[in-house]
Amino acid sequence: MPQPVDVSPEALHQRLTRRALAFLQDMIQTAFARLHTADTLCEDGLFADFSAVQIADSTGFGLPESLKAVFPGAGGSARSAGAKVQLVWDYKRSAFTHFALTPWNIPDNKYIDTVIALAQRSALFLFDLGYFKTQAFAVIAQADAYFLPRFNHQTALYDAVGGRLQRVELAQMLKAEAGLLLEKPLYLGARERVAVRLIAARVPETVVNERRRKARYAARKRGYTPSQTHLTLLAWNLFITNVPGTVWTAVSVCKAYSLRWQVELIFKSWKSDLQLSTLPTKNEVPTLCYLYGRLLLILLTYALCPSLRSALWSNKRRELSLLKLVRHFQAVADRWLQMLFESTTTLRHFLSQVSVSAQRLTAKASRKRRTSAQRLRESLQTQNEFIELTMKFAA
Repeated sequence: MPQPVDVSPEALHQRLTRRALAFLQDMIQTAFARLHTADTLCEDGLFADFSAVQIADSTGFGLPESLKAVFPGAGGSARSAGAKVQLVWDYKRSAFTHFALTPWNIPDNKYIDTVIALAQRSALFLFDLGYFKTQAFAVIAQADAYFLPRFNHQTALYDAVGGRLQRVELAQMLKAEAGLLLEKPLYLGARERVAVRLIAARVPETVVNERRRKARYAARKRGYTPSQTHLTLLAWNLFITNVPGTVWTAVSVCKAYSLRWQVELIFKSWKSDLQLSTLPTKNEVPTLCYLYGRLLLILLTYALCPSLRSALWSNKRRELSLLKLVRHFQAVADRWLQMLFESTTTLRHFLSQVSVSAQRLTAKASRKRRTSAQRLRESLQTQNEFIELTMKFAA
């Protein structure tokens, strides 16, 4: 096997050519295709009714101005060049289902048309508000799949009254609600009329005041006054879903959505530990080489995530910390690089040792504050007990 050699930064920079860029892009496609075949599952009981739990989100970062033709920025006061990584992460498999680099000026609610191509029977999609698109939710429902986004209050909702659909004035309905939690079956969209459950959860007064302060500040900067309707809705967390009430109660829906923050932890590890957005060059081709090289590093780092998560849960009933996993791999990066020049057997043995040590070092710390997964698991257990009790009374 070839032996590693010392290469100066200048010599490395000279080799960052379009040929090298094409090689890195091809490597990313090959790596993702192989990772996408993983089928390791864990915590089967947590999402037993879903074939997959797809969490979609994106993260953006600025690029040198030399890339503005290839990766235009968002415009306005933002940088003239920028990129987004569009990610769909399957929570059940701890694996990337979709992974793409796009210009920053492509909004999420347009890119969702690409994401929903992944819709399969019984899959669940969790979306941020930026991906809200009624037509996309209709496509997911038609595929016998499920969606759970936050609700965009500018979208029309309809209630079936006397065999006819009537427009719902959401702010008025919530203003008359005295409770902490509201659930109502409605229809979404003026044309699509997608059957949904609206879940409205009242938030604490301190949170409401802070939301309204920020809304008024943002409106003042843009030269308008926020409407009373908008200020009223800020007192609630609003979700829509087509997941049946027999699968999740309204409380479980609220808790399930909190799992979307798992992707935020992934993005944090990319930027803080894998330095995705820290690029040492300004010219187009070398910058893209560095960028695609770091994307490849991300894929390789997360390649072992599914098996590690499964082993931790099976052996210790502990959840995997993504941040700890990234830092653990960083600690052995130099040795990992050396192993690439050894035989396949030696590399496999090294990765096996790394995985064993990772099981000791990458579990989430035991703490009094429960994780999102623990809260949802407990919610589902309580729900199942309630259903069983109801069935006994019915008998």
